[in-house]
Amino acid sequence: PIDRTTEIGQLISSYLGREKNLEDHTVHLLFSANRWEHVPLMKEKLQQGITIVVDRYAFSGVAFTSAKGNFCLNWCKQPDVGLPKPDVILFLQLSPKAAAERGDFGHERYESSAFQEKVLQSFYCLMEDKTLNWKTVDASQSIEDLHTEIKSIAEETIQEVQDTPLGELWK
Repeated sequence: PIDRTTEIGQLISSYLGREKNLEDHTVHLLFSANRWEHVPLMKEKLQQGITIVVDRYAFSGVAFTSAKGNFCLNWCKQPDVGLPKPDVILFLQLSPKAAAERGDFGHERYESSAFQEKVLQSFYCLMEDKTLNWKTVDASQSIEDLHTEIKSIAEETIQEVQDTPLGELWK
């Protein structure tokens, strides 16, 4: 997620809340910079054996920016090359129609069904990368069932990767 406590995070937050307008390349690079701000702490925690769960991460930034139409996936990925590579990526799949029916949809920039459909197509392109461990989860199921499935995937992944070194994204 965006760390809205940093100066970069506050700028992104004001952009998403439609208080500020920023050029699209600038916005993409700010999101990446916000992720890079956390890399030292992430690496420290991982070296201590602490499991990190990140909401969204680089894939979301790439999918959203590339959905704007005037950006290719490769350009969008470049600022995040070298970030810590996740052991598993959970894609909580929910149709744009169902997402629009949930509370608070439409308050922030990019929350329109047509744009969300383009984002979904970008995610599908990202999922073609077989060097990444994508798992698709049906997000329309009950919270309890969703929790159980995610917990199971997380526990299985932790067991599988416990003795593997930290990788770098898109290298």
